[in-house]
Amino acid sequence: MSLLFDSDAPSNLTEFSVSELSGAIKRTVEQAFDQVRVRGEISGYRGPHSSGHAYFTLKDDKARIDAVVWKGTMSRLRFKPEEGMDVIAVGRITTFPGSSKYQIVIETLEPAGAGALMALLEERRRKLAAEGLFDAERKRPLPFLPRVIGVVTSPTGAVIRDIFHRIADRYPLHVLVWPVRVQGEGSGEEVARAIAGFNALEPDGAMPRPDVLIVARGGGSLEDLWGFNDEAVVRAAAASQIPLISAVGHETDWTLIDHAADRRAPTPTGAAEMAVPVKAELDSQIAGLGARLQAAVRRQMDNRRQAARALARALPSLDQLLALPRRRFDEASAGLGRALQMNTAAKRRSFERVGAHLRPELVTTRLRDRRRHLDERFALAERLTERMTERAGRRLSAADVALRGFPARALGQIRHGKDRVATLSAKGERAVIADLKRFRERIEAQNRMLQSLSYVNVLARGYVLVRDEAGVPLKTVAETGPGRAVTLQFSDGRIAAVTGEDVSVLPPVEPAAAARPARSRKRRSEDEETPQGSLF
Repeated sequence: MSLLFDSDAPSNLTEFSVSELSGAIKRTVEQAFDQVRVRGEISGYRGPHSSGHAYFTLKDDKARIDAVVWKGTMSRLRFKPEEGMDVIAVGRITTFPGSSKYQIVIETLEPAGAGALMALLEERRRKLAAEGLFDAERKRPLPFLPRVIGVVTSPTGAVIRDIFHRIADRYPLHVLVWPVRVQGEGSGEEVARAIAGFNALEPDGAMPRPDVLIVARGGGSLEDLWGFNDEAVVRAAAASQIPLISAVGHETDWTLIDHAADRRAPTPTGAAEMAVPVKAELDSQIAGLGARLQAAVRRQMDNRRQAARALARALPSLDQLLALPRRRFDEASAGLGRALQMNTAAKRRSFERVGAHLRPELVTTRLRDRRRHLDERFALAERLTERMTERAGRRLSAADVALRGFPARALGQIRHGKDRVATLSAKGERAVIADLKRFRERIEAQNRMLQSLSYVNVLARGYVLVRDEAGVPLKTVAETGPGRAVTLQFSDGRIAAVTGEDVSVLPPVEPAAAARPARSRKRRSEDEETPQGSLF
């Protein structure tokens, strides 16, 4: 039996257009899968599109489904999708009629269990640690007493109030707050920008640059604190030039910023305690140190005073110190007069010895010899000059006769030779004149010395030179006798005289024999009768 089908036979199937069929499928799928929870691995994630939406796929070992996260939902996600992350997505299934595809529109997204999240955190921690961001050598010490503290936290939470309260109790100072979101999508980027913004402030600008930073947040789950595990936050904390304290969560909560910060505080209140000391304790410590310093100064002064007294007792008295110098001074003063007399006598003897060699005849003879020598030099110089002049003249005459027929050039050389001879002759004459002048100045200097040493100048001051009959100067009274003829030479001439009685053998005159005027008259009469002494 065969069955025959007629293509023109009427059918009871409903006819749909492509659009109607696609719309019916879309409504059916959306009604059947209005809210679903899907677990899978993110694949093909390239970050948000320029429109703000994110497109990727969820897959397992057997199938895959397209996924989309709209811009509004993306800003509310607590985690940013990452390639290869195992997640649980909650959303609704819909179709895309333009390409006959279906996809899930994700409304919430979270890691698939704490184990996967911890694995991601550990992998990121190892990566950043390998770059040296957690090394202890990078960490800087906190300032002992900062002037300005910068706080990066939420402005509406209890954390900022706890920090303000603790700083005000311990050491009130200037606090700058950079408000940020501490949870949700984009919180990590805001915290990183806040840290970089505080570091970009000028130290002496209108807004003071903080001396220490506090990044704080209250406690929460791993998902709540996930923004502080962001790579941008860790890098900003490691690159901060301002010392940074991390105070995220409770004491048992650890995030990656805790490893990169210079110090980790268990709580935000603990961070405030680390940042500033207690003013009352500092005042007490300063007071204690001041008291210790004053006591130490007093003890030191007492010790020095006792040492000075001991040294004063060990020192000898003033009389003992001055006894030996006083005795030396007395001995020196006692011998001073005698030493002056002896020195005067020694100088007189030395002068007499020198004066014996300065006889006028010797100086006169030497002066005469010098003058004769000078005259001879003058005569010799004149003869030499005349001889050289005659010789040069003869040579010039002979050369003039011999070279009279030479060309003009030779005659010019001859004239040059004549000029040179004349120049040399003039130089010779000037040299002779200079020598004669030098000799004359030397003789005049010796003459002045002779005049200064001559006894004639002494006679001009009122002295008299006494000579015997032979013209020999008499130096002592013992060389004369009564009635002996002598010659008295004054500065302006000589006179003959006869010596009288030696006054040295006359009896001395008593001081009380006569009044002072009488003694004066007697001394004057004796002076008139006794001839003056001689210097030689």
